[in-house]
Amino acid sequence: MSNLQLGLAMLGGVILAAVVAYNAWVTRKSAPRKADAGSAPVGQADDERLEPAFDATDPLQPLGEESLPSARVAERKPGLDALIDVVVPLALEAEVSGDAILAAMPGTRRVGSKPFAIEARLPGTEDWESPRPGQRYNAVQAGVQLANRHGPLNDIEFSEFVMKTQALADALGATPDFPEMRDEVLRGRELDQFASTHDAQLGFTLRALQAAWSPGYVQQHAARLGFVAGALPGRMVLPGAQGGQVPVLGLMFDTQAALADDPEQTALREVSLLLDVAHVPQAERPYQRMREVASALALAMDGAITDDQGQPLPDATLDQIGSDLDSLYQALGERDLHAGSALARRLFS
Repeated sequence: MSNLQLGLAMLGGVILAAVVAYNAWVTRKSAPRKADAGSAPVGQADDERLEPAFDATDPLQPLGEESLPSARVAERKPGLDALIDVVVPLALEAEVSGDAILAAMPGTRRVGSKPFAIEARLPGTEDWESPRPGQRYNAVQAGVQLANRHGPLNDIEFSEFVMKTQALADALGATPDFPEMRDEVLRGRELDQFASTHDAQLGFTLRALQAAWSPGYVQQHAARLGFVAGALPGRMVLPGAQGGQVPVLGLMFDTQAALADDPEQTALREVSLLLDVAHVPQAERPYQRMREVASALALAMDGAITDDQGQPLPDATLDQIGSDLDSLYQALGERDLHAGSALARRLFS
């Protein structure tokens, strides 16, 4: 082999090595970011996790509960309520057993798209409850919700409610006292109009600026802020301060990515933060925490906060949303439908 051929062969080897190295570098840069090895598992029980607040010196450092407002609005007693339900009393000739009521109840607890419920009153008290076997009751009432996110109660649904309630009354030997259909349908329309103009479901989108994220990478950073695994793949939730409450926030990413054979090789370019305003008490500071979480995740994962169309959300826009929400909370409170209350969760469902 001549010196020229040897030189060309060596140059070719150098070029080949450089190409291999470059391709490896590009592959590493384009691969989704993965969770750190040995990180804590996602899915810790709600009651074992500190409620997260945020320290400006470390956006991923959870603090204690002292930053949450302690004042909470007293909630109306759960159950049928004339504020959002048609409530029909069934006059009894004598006390009835819970077993008899349960045997006479219809097979479905819905009337069209509206929840249908039966309550019974314990003797010597003003306490109403769902009928229980072995218990005796001195009063029974039936109810159907006036409106929900499917719309207001309509004539057909009211008629179905009357039929189910009358059948129950006949079985118990009771006499129902039905209101005028037109009045209740009009109440349903008015309540639906109010609900439609005061229903807010907010969403922020976090978009990767450079490298994509793996599901594990997202879960790891969200877990550091207090999120735990949700009921569905690709969903995490931020628990409320009180155990058993509706989660304050939801975090969602592509379900197919979460179900992939090797999720860590799946690339996510965006995740969503969600807040169902009427379902979360204002005392939880849900919108403020949503902004804090979004900022912390964007900083930690090299992402940007946008709307669902990919448009950036500047601070001025976010401040205006917060101001609008304050007015919404006030309007709900004036209607005795405080955000996070049982009535508000039923109406906005």
